[in-house]
Amino acid sequence: MSGTRMDFIIHPQGVVIPMVDQLPNLGREEEMLKAMGLQNIDDLFADIPDDVRFKGPLPLRPPQSEEEILSDARRLLGANIAMGSRTSFLGAGLYRNYIPASVFQLVTRGEFLTAYTPYQPEVSQGMLQAMWEFQSLISELVGLPIANLSLYDGSTAAAEALTCAVRVHNRKATQPNTVFVSALTPPDKMSVMENYCQGAEITIKTLEHNADGTLNLDSLKEAAGSCGVYLEQPNPLGVLDEGLTMTKEIIGEHTALIVGAQPVSLGMVEAPGHYGADIVVGEGQPLGSPVTAGGPLYGIFACSKPYLRLMPGRIVGRSIDVDGNEAYCLTLSTREQHIRRHRATSNICTNETLIALMGAMHMALLGPEGLHDLAYRNAAACQKAKEILVDTPGVRIVHNASHFNEFAIEIEGSAEACLAYLDGNGIIGGFDLGRWYPSITNQILITTTDQTTEQDIEALSAQLSMWTSHQGVSA
Repeated sequence: MSGTRMDFIIHPQGVVIPMVDQLPNLGREEEMLKAMGLQNIDDLFADIPDDVRFKGPLPLRPPQSEEEILSDARRLLGANIAMGSRTSFLGAGLYRNYIPASVFQLVTRGEFLTAYTPYQPEVSQGMLQAMWEFQSLISELVGLPIANLSLYDGSTAAAEALTCAVRVHNRKATQPNTVFVSALTPPDKMSVMENYCQGAEITIKTLEHNADGTLNLDSLKEAAGSCGVYLEQPNPLGVLDEGLTMTKEIIGEHTALIVGAQPVSLGMVEAPGHYGADIVVGEGQPLGSPVTAGGPLYGIFACSKPYLRLMPGRIVGRSIDVDGNEAYCLTLSTREQHIRRHRATSNICTNETLIALMGAMHMALLGPEGLHDLAYRNAAACQKAKEILVDTPGVRIVHNASHFNEFAIEIEGSAEACLAYLDGNGIIGGFDLGRWYPSITNQILITTTDQTTEQDIEALSAQLSMWTSHQGVSA
């Protein structure tokens, strides 16, 4: 009844209810302000600088009908570009691998999809078993005996690993409350680490790398006696560093070796637990979760036994009940919602269990051979891209090293301008490394996965050649 003002609503049972705007003014706003010792609403926001306050009415359009809202939503969503719809070489932490359709069919079952808090004591045995399977698969993948039920994302897992290492090693460390982190660690991940460490008064120092992208072992010697060392394999530039296998010997038993792993690479690269890693973390997204606007994500966290009681997150254990039947339960949940309260090892209140279960389903469907094949396809696409781009005019492969599924190239001119040029020609060209390392302005991180074809690489090479010619550089 457009334009008609109704003063009352007739309840289905015949009760007459006055509209909200017809109820007496109870002065709730004034009552709350008085309780806070304030005169008016402006006093409440007085601490907000005047130049950042929004003044005037909000720029909102009038109310819309359902059809109008849907039309607007379609228009806005139409501006997005799905990575699968264009040739793409963008990665830098999130990777587009093929995920079997079975994963999406399984995870949308009501038993999984509707479990808002699938980690509480009253959770079903089926959900607990699925979680236990995830832990078992991660444990086998990384070569360590214990894995938790996942964390928010790879960055959170890395930051939690640093604080866990300090809790375990601080008493015996000759450099207490100190951890060392690779200087190549991306700034977004480093920001999370700093956020975790500053409140705990933990000092973060950096480890330098050589010109070929490998870790400087002399720099590593300075980390001996600290609480922990964080490195990535492959590193953020895609380099597979054989020197990491010697890290534990250099830093010693009383310093935790924390390895950030790309989980798909472990289908063909040695598991970090087999060369001395005490804690393995990583971004689980490449297994089970598509790249959808940067998420959803889940963090992997696995460790050896000395870290068990001081690790973050939740663990599902398998036991035997009073009737002799197999039973699953949450165990060692020393977190703030349970027994430890303010002394909990972590403030992780929830996690990405549903997404982690997608990873478990993906791994289970692939099996060991399938995971090896997926890793091999990633590595093979990377090698083919290097072979083609090394012969592309104006392009230089930055690091003469082994790579897994990404590598850095140097181009003529600005990386930002080059990527804009490629985008205008239908190619998502990669990641501008200047966004991580401001001193680098002409390098692009090229990512390939099992979804990258030789035709995609040839198209990139052709457009980079055209870009080079536009820069006035002869072949």
